[in-house]
Amino acid sequence: MLAAIDYNRLKVSAGIDLTVKSQLGQFMTPAKTAMFMSSLFTEGGNLSCRLLDPGAGIGSLSAAFIERWLSGELKFQTLSLTAYELDKGMLHELWRTMQFYSDLDNFKSEICPGDFIECAVNLIQFTLGTNFTHAILNPPYKKINSASTHRKLLRQVGIETVNLYSAFMALTLELLMQNGQMVAIVPRSFCNGPYYRPFREFLLKRAAICHMHLFASRNKAFKDDNVLQENLIIKLVKGVRQGKVTVSTSADDNFADYAESLYDFNEIVRPDDTEKCIHVPTSATQNEIEALSVVRHTLDELNIKVSTGPVVDFRLKEFLREKPEKGSVPLLYSNHFAGNNIEWPKLGGKKPNAIICNDHTRKWLYPNGYYCVVRRFSSKEERRRIVASVVRPEAFPGSSELGFENHLNVFHTDRHGLPEAVANGLSMFLNSTLVDAYFRRFNGHTQVNATDLRILKYPSLEILTALGNWAVEQPELTQTVIDSKIKGLALL
Repeated sequence: MLAAIDYNRLKVSAGIDLTVKSQLGQFMTPAKTAMFMSSLFTEGGNLSCRLLDPGAGIGSLSAAFIERWLSGELKFQTLSLTAYELDKGMLHELWRTMQFYSDLDNFKSEICPGDFIECAVNLIQFTLGTNFTHAILNPPYKKINSASTHRKLLRQVGIETVNLYSAFMALTLELLMQNGQMVAIVPRSFCNGPYYRPFREFLLKRAAICHMHLFASRNKAFKDDNVLQENLIIKLVKGVRQGKVTVSTSADDNFADYAESLYDFNEIVRPDDTEKCIHVPTSATQNEIEALSVVRHTLDELNIKVSTGPVVDFRLKEFLREKPEKGSVPLLYSNHFAGNNIEWPKLGGKKPNAIICNDHTRKWLYPNGYYCVVRRFSSKEERRRIVASVVRPEAFPGSSELGFENHLNVFHTDRHGLPEAVANGLSMFLNSTLVDAYFRRFNGHTQVNATDLRILKYPSLEILTALGNWAVEQPELTQTVIDSKIKGLALL
C-alpha cells in the first residue's frame, strides 16, 4: 500500500510548481522516511491510539503509521486519525489515501481542511484539545512575519517562535496528552541560534528528547524535491523525565548504513548553556575538544568580544566604492580572505572594496589593527564550517579605520584590535578540526552566528598568545600541523 501512495506522492509532487512548493513551505515525505519515523513509536500503554497529523499532505506519514498498526507491531485496539491539510489539491489526495483504509474495523479518520495553527490555538484555548496520544508530522518550513496573524495567534497560547515548522511542533506538543509521543522531521536550525531560544526552552520544559536521527547529506531527506536543508528526525515524549538520548545516522533515506549510539542528556544540552543549544553528537571523537581541560574559558573571561560586522552594504550603498579613493577606508568582505592571506583590494569583482569615512559612516567603522574574523556563511559539506582569518594592519598602510561587512564575525576588544599574537592564536584554535567537529554538533544550518561563537569555550590568553607566537614561526600551517598543535594542548 505504501508503494502505491509513494508513487502517487511522486506524481503529485512533479505536478506542483517549485515556486508554489516554496511558498507553501511543504515538501512531501518519501515512503522509506515515513516508515522509519513510524518505527520510532511505541504503544505507550494505550489501548486506543488518537493520532494527530498536522499538515498531512497526501497522507504518507499517517499511512506509514496505519501500516505499522496493521502489521501487529502496535497493538492498539482502536486507531483514530485527525489529519489537517490547508491545500485543496492535497486534500483531495489525502482523502484518496484514507479511502484505502476506509473498510478497516476499529479505524476512523477525520480530515480537517483549514489552517492548523488557527485550529490548534482554538482547541487549546476553548476546548479540552489535549487528548492525542501520538503525533507524526512533516510541518511546513517558512518564516513567520513578526506582525502576521500567525504570530499573534501563537502568542495567545504562549508560543514565541519564528517559523511555521517550530510553531507546528509547539502546538502539537500542547495538544498531546501526558506521555504522548511525537515524531517529526524538521529542519535542524532550531537547535541553536538566538531566534529559536524561546522555542527550545518551550520544548525542553514540556517534553523529553528520546531519539534524534541525522542524514549525512543535506539533500537526501527530500531529494525528489531538490531540497538543500539539513533535516532532523526527532522523537519527543511529553511530560516524562528526561533520560538518555539515542542519536542515529544514515547516509540517506535507504538507511542501509544505519548506526546509533546512546548519550547522556548533558551531552545533548549542556547544563551551563544559557542558550539551551541542542547538540547532535554523531561520533565519540566530537567530544575531544571538551576533554581538553585547558579549553574552559568564555570570551567574557578573556575580555574578548565577537560581533557581526556592522556594515550592512545596501543601507550604506551611496558611500561604497569599487576602488579606494581619497576619503575612503578599506571595506572587508569574506571574499577578501583566503586562509590567512588578505587579497585587498580585489578589483573586477561584484563587491566594493572601500567605504567613504565621514560623520555618517564613522560609527560603523573600527580602528585599523589586528582582528580575527570568521565568515558567517558556510555549508555542512565544506571541509570546515568555521573558517577564521587574521586582519593585519600592515595590509592597509595609511588607513586609520576599517569597515567589516555584515557577513563577517569580528573578534575584538571593545571595538579595537587584539594583540597580534592573540589574533593569530584565536585563528589557529578556531581553524582546528576539533573545534569544527564540536561546532557541527549544535549548528545544523549555513550560518555561523556571533552567538554560536560566544557559546564556545577557549584556551586562556596565555595559551592563545603562545599559539599565536608559535604559528608565525611555522613555514606552513597545514591542517595536520594545526590539529597536532591543538591536540597537544592536552599536555599542558
